[in-house]
Amino acid sequence: MREDGSHTAIDGAAMLAQVEAWSAINTGTANLAGLAEQAAALARAFSVLPGAVALVDPAPVTAIAADGSAFEKPHGQHLVVRVRPEANRRILLTGHMDTVFPADHAFQRQTWRDSETLNGPGVADMKGGIAVMLHALLAFEQTASASSLGYDVLINSDEETGSLASAGLIAELAAGKLAALTYEPSALPDGTLAHERGGTGNYSITVTGKSAHAGRNPHEGRNAIVAAADLILRLKALETNEITINPAKLEGGAANNVVPDHAVLRFNIRPRTVEAGAAFDHALSHLLVDIQAAHDVTTHCHGGVTRPPKKVDARAQALFDLVRECGAELGQDIRWQSSGGVCDGNNIAACGVPVVDTMGVRGGAIHSPDEYLIVPSLTERAALSARVIERLAQGALL
Repeated sequence: MREDGSHTAIDGAAMLAQVEAWSAINTGTANLAGLAEQAAALARAFSVLPGAVALVDPAPVTAIAADGSAFEKPHGQHLVVRVRPEANRRILLTGHMDTVFPADHAFQRQTWRDSETLNGPGVADMKGGIAVMLHALLAFEQTASASSLGYDVLINSDEETGSLASAGLIAELAAGKLAALTYEPSALPDGTLAHERGGTGNYSITVTGKSAHAGRNPHEGRNAIVAAADLILRLKALETNEITINPAKLEGGAANNVVPDHAVLRFNIRPRTVEAGAAFDHALSHLLVDIQAAHDVTTHCHGGVTRPPKKVDARAQALFDLVRECGAELGQDIRWQSSGGVCDGNNIAACGVPVVDTMGVRGGAIHSPDEYLIVPSLTERAALSARVIERLAQGALL
């Protein structure tokens, strides 16, 4: 057994060089040029695997502008790698190339905090995770079990905004898979995995009223801002222990002497169960009818639950247990805890496929300029994944 605990060589220096190069490419979800550069770099990197590499166009996504009109929101291409598609036992590995830092964000450079800690955009979430995935697969391909397992790799371009342009592709690739591994960073810097997750949904409600002069004839107006404010309070009243509701942005209005005839309310929900999400949608439909009647306005709802809650059933728990067993073989103490965050693991679990979705690096402060990668975790987590994949090839999770 080697120093990193693996049975095959894992090149930590090569992994770090890749992370540094990839982090230097800005891949904010809306930066299509940066995403194209990153996708090309990943296609070259993953071409060393014995499979077919393809760039897949994003699915169309509609969003709501501040004036209430619908528009198509562009996204980057997704990377797909298919290895041994004819194999009877197949798994899915997923990651994302986009970050939350747009091209004009101040956080664009990497700095070393100490000899083992690298600060930089996306180093943990999740360009480090992509390196872990690739090198785990390279190590697995050197094992005697490699021919027994096929796999698909998906690295999408829009995870940070909800994977709306890749949700269909995730479902397509998840179908029929024995298990899935996703390379989000660990839930805690010590390597703790995320276990069960809540769900999430984003909504935009357009409210249309009637304008009037605020002094001469305000009674003839229908104030869309007031109706939206009433809606906000009624939405918050729907919160329970099973769901939180966050009104995030209210847009609309004009001059102070005009009754506003337009508003767009944007909000997020976090249901802890599938039933809570369904109950909210039912309540929202009735609530909008009440708002329309109370304020003599019209409303239009866009959006919904995009990532269902991720529960851990017996099959999924068996995969967690396998990861822990493999960690123990390598001298790693693997633990887990529930998380309020969401990721593509939610989508995969909704397809009925067991998934562990924090197989990436150890680090922290993601989504902030303090984001950091604990560099030794690159080889550590690659060795863990390689061993888990090898065990899956050998018949684990029959």
